[in-house]
Amino acid sequence: MSICPRCQRPLEDEEPYVCCAGVELTWRCASCHKVSEGFAFPYGLCPYCKGRLELLDRGGVEGDAALEAVRKAFEIELGGHAFYQRASRDAKDPLLGDLFARFAAMEQEHMATLAKRYHAELPPPSADFQIDRAAIFAGVDRKPEDPANLFRIAIAFEQRAVDFFAREGEKAPEGSVERELYRELAAEEREHVELLTTEFRQWEAGKRGLL
Repeated sequence: MSICPRCQRPLEDEEPYVCCAGVELTWRCASCHKVSEGFAFPYGLCPYCKGRLELLDRGGVEGDAALEAVRKAFEIELGGHAFYQRASRDAKDPLLGDLFARFAAMEQEHMATLAKRYHAELPPPSADFQIDRAAIFAGVDRKPEDPANLFRIAIAFEQRAVDFFAREGEKAPEGSVERELYRELAAEEREHVELLTTEFRQWEAGKRGLL
């Protein structure tokens, strides 16, 4: 089995890859100005408020497009997991709560796969994540009294992730690690959009979903 020369972890195959082990970046919130350290945060938003994080120190990875692609993937995956986890607790409909708990588990599994593949340290789940943060990212008005609003937010941010990964994949050089990663992530998020849309229609009709 091949070993990563940087972190000495096993490589899954002989395909080109990027090692993210030990990478920790420094960020400052544009709103509250607090400084945070970490590889990625849900939706790129401040863990203390809802402000946008601005990168202060790239930790010596300037210009590494492949590593940036992995970081962006974690940013969106962390946000999705935190949203589904919180939505499962906030949902007044038990069936809806169970559905979002299943989606949270799916996101957790996907993040674990990414962490293993790219040797990244998996950040702990955000216990105090607010639904409003996902609504801001998705561009959907937050309506706590409307349970369907949780579905609309989820579908909107998954679609936004599809659009982002597809766009970045087209810009990346043909044959590059980041191009393949972006294509893979776009396909994954596109599947999430389709599944969520189906589940939403089933839920509106009072029928059992696919999950």
